[in-house]
Amino acid sequence: MHNHNKISKNLPIGSALEHGEAHERDHQQWSRRSFLQTLGITGGMSVMLGNFPIQALMSSPLAFALNQGETDRVLVLIRLKGGNDGQNMIIPVFDYGTYQSLRPTIRVPQNEILSLSNEFGMPNTMAALQPLWSEGNMKVVHSVGYEDQSLSHFRSSDIWASASEPDVIDDSGWLGRYLQSLYPDFLMNPPAIPPAIQIGGVGNQAFIDTNNTNISVSVNEPNELYEIAQNGQLYDINNLPDCLYGEQLGYMRAVTNSTFIYATAIKDAYDASSTQVTYPVGSLGRQLAIVARLIKGNLGTKLYMVTLDGFDTHANQNNVQPRLLKEVADSVKVFYDDLGFADKAKDVLSMTISEFGRRPEQNASGGCDHGAAAPLMLFGEGLNGNGFVGTPPNWQDFDNNGNLKYHTDFRQIYATVLENWLCVDANTVNAVLGQNFTRLNLGLACSATTAVNGVAAPSIKHSVRYISSQQVVIQYNLPSATNVRVDVFNLLGQPVSTLFNGYQLAGEHQVEFAASGYLASGQYFYRIQAGQSIASQSIRIVR
Repeated sequence: MHNHNKISKNLPIGSALEHGEAHERDHQQWSRRSFLQTLGITGGMSVMLGNFPIQALMSSPLAFALNQGETDRVLVLIRLKGGNDGQNMIIPVFDYGTYQSLRPTIRVPQNEILSLSNEFGMPNTMAALQPLWSEGNMKVVHSVGYEDQSLSHFRSSDIWASASEPDVIDDSGWLGRYLQSLYPDFLMNPPAIPPAIQIGGVGNQAFIDTNNTNISVSVNEPNELYEIAQNGQLYDINNLPDCLYGEQLGYMRAVTNSTFIYATAIKDAYDASSTQVTYPVGSLGRQLAIVARLIKGNLGTKLYMVTLDGFDTHANQNNVQPRLLKEVADSVKVFYDDLGFADKAKDVLSMTISEFGRRPEQNASGGCDHGAAAPLMLFGEGLNGNGFVGTPPNWQDFDNNGNLKYHTDFRQIYATVLENWLCVDANTVNAVLGQNFTRLNLGLACSATTAVNGVAAPSIKHSVRYISSQQVVIQYNLPSATNVRVDVFNLLGQPVSTLFNGYQLAGEHQVEFAASGYLASGQYFYRIQAGQSIASQSIRIVR
């Protein structure tokens, strides 16, 4: 049950929105949402889980099947934050004259282009990727985007994270909905290992489920995850001043540390492996070094997101993007070298994502403004060969905003990766993405050893309606008649109230929860258990 709303048609984006006040507002909105999510105000795993005991989830047959089968496959999303100029990453050699005329000062010179085919090349700053290409471990998808590109950092990032239509606001993320299908009782019974880990993308909603719960371990920067991996906690609670301030500081640090319920599992995996290569200096290298170590240490997490910022190149692009693309290429190459020492490279698929491309034509500031379609890169042995996928960009045919037209919907890539790499059932993939997107031929194959053969228990559709700040109605639909129990818990997992316990027929039902005199304001959650199906969601009481 997606939480989404229609929004008005996007207004035309012109130079006023590319620069000045509108552009600044977009960045401020983006930064504010990231800040709120960091604090946990908008809902997240750290707030919802509190000090709950970690239990292996066995109530979901689908999760049970995953635990019983081969679970080594991993997906790593490499987020190029800011809107990467894909045209200077995968260069149109086939129409270099037009490319050069539109980009007289920011083009990549012909003598600095490494050939990938007769039609396309990449800048020599990305030379580290040539071995991956030559060995058949790299593919490029052309002209990736979506209809009616918003050209806004904030909105387009949300569209990519939620996999929603451009005119629909959906507060959940595509991977959050996928994980929710595996762990419907995540709030009460989180799995023993972190379902997902994201670094530097705390403001991104990709791992948020329909209950507004962030089903991932999220940190702002690699140093935070490094501290957790090294010490089993983020902050030191021992070496504190012997005074009231020290006591208060220790309490705050202890509360923060307690939110990372997966710290022990992360530390154990980190300690069980080592880094066997030298990563390039830079944020992305540090992030991927930690991810590789956790994978090699058999943490078991299947989804990772790492982030490299700085791709919003409105000005001085030649001084910024080549350095960033070199960091991407060098870090990815070393990452796979590192995984190879533990025979893990074959199990890891990586792909780049960015909220949009840039305009074909450079601007007056030595950069290029927000655009639409752009290429997307994938890496890994599972691709079974190099090559290009999709319709190449046409440098003679632009859309109404003067941008390259998209031909491959980014959700086609999501659907293909979920089904053909993570081996998710096709019907579940369609439900997660909201419709059936045509799969692409990326060379990925779901082998029999990785296929999920279990059938999940029928899902319980449920929602909350607030009558007042102290009274809520919990509505749910039963697919069949069964015994039902509805309980309310506080953030410590302690029972507060049993709202119903008995037999109910199939169809719509509802129960009411009203805060009694002893309940304090704050966050609670309810749990519905109907036969083999379990679901939970947070509620808020204000007195």
